[in-house]
Amino acid sequence: MGTVAVIGGGAAGMMAAVAAASEGARVILLEQKDRIGKKILSTGNGRCNFTNIHQEPLCYHSEDPLFPWRIIEKFDAQKAISFFLQMGIYSKNRNGYIYPNSDQASAVLDAFRMELDRLRVDIRTDIHIREIDSGKKGFVIRTEKENVRADRVILCTGSKAAPSTGSDGSGYDLAKQLGHRLIPVLPALVQLRCEGDFFKAFAGVRVNGSVSIWSEGECAAKDTGEIQLTDYGISGIPVFQVSRYASKLLYEKKEVTAILDFMPDFTEEQTGAFLSSRAKMRPEKPADMFLIGLFHKKLSELWIKQSCISRDKAAGDMTAEEIERFVRLIKNFRLRVTATNSYEKAQVCCGGVDTAEVDPETLESRYVPGLYFAGEILDVDGMCGGYNLQWAWSSGYVAGKNSCC
Repeated sequence: MGTVAVIGGGAAGMMAAVAAASEGARVILLEQKDRIGKKILSTGNGRCNFTNIHQEPLCYHSEDPLFPWRIIEKFDAQKAISFFLQMGIYSKNRNGYIYPNSDQASAVLDAFRMELDRLRVDIRTDIHIREIDSGKKGFVIRTEKENVRADRVILCTGSKAAPSTGSDGSGYDLAKQLGHRLIPVLPALVQLRCEGDFFKAFAGVRVNGSVSIWSEGECAAKDTGEIQLTDYGISGIPVFQVSRYASKLLYEKKEVTAILDFMPDFTEEQTGAFLSSRAKMRPEKPADMFLIGLFHKKLSELWIKQSCISRDKAAGDMTAEEIERFVRLIKNFRLRVTATNSYEKAQVCCGGVDTAEVDPETLESRYVPGLYFAGEILDVDGMCGGYNLQWAWSSGYVAGKNSCC
């Protein structure tokens, strides 16, 4: 059966090691941090949303949009739930988001550690890899401590996101050494920094709404949910969902605009009619109290200032044009996006090893026989909600199983 070296002890690496060892291979798991699985502990706010039962191809992104789904289908969410159940992780379903019943990410990591121990996987930590040599007799992995020989290698080194957990992008250099091309690696599932001198005025506000990303007159992406307003820009799950598109547009040196809609269930006409009716209901209300009870006071005060309406003006005296100013601010609040937050703040990255150079059935390199890829090192990223962990499980399983064939 031979020896399989798994490089990277994160979610994909641990799954790859378990899958390969289950097939009878001797597995060596090499991790540069002092322990494996560190990043898992922070997932799902420490509760580990390890998959989602609502699955479709659009949940995953890549330069080749069909590539991720071909792997997901081989080890889907139900198989992941069953896999974890066999390791002792009973799951709970929160509107499709799947968590351990204990609500502890540490339980998932503990279960993996016990499974790796049961399968006699040789785990080596504090290993920093300098290069990988490939030849007819297999691979030589050169590290600061030792040279490790293996018949096959699975690269599961992650991306550049959250480098403190071990994902520092070093695996990309190894992939390039072995002849692979990278799609530009950029922060994704990350906050957006925006231009303006008013952000401190509404920092800390959370509000339901939609956010859309626009460039050159076209909408690149849109999502709805709880938006978080910060002292530098915007955050929250809907912002994370569209951030990869903003990141790529910024990389291409294009102007990027985020448009916030604070009443996404209303059309502009309905919003105008609603505000007009509200003004007639209590015509004596001053403008600075007109939106109280409808929106957070910090937003109301900002919009009063930006609309150039006197704070003391009675709601009943506001003109149709002044009402329209409120409508534009509520439905079409425009922000110029200047940057994303750094890799340290990103949950994942978009970009990575070009999937055109990887077999979509086995995840083996098309260039280097015996070299496999799994997890975030590939040009695949998923939505928030357990999808990136599902990609780790699916790709780790496929790479691990096929490395033993």
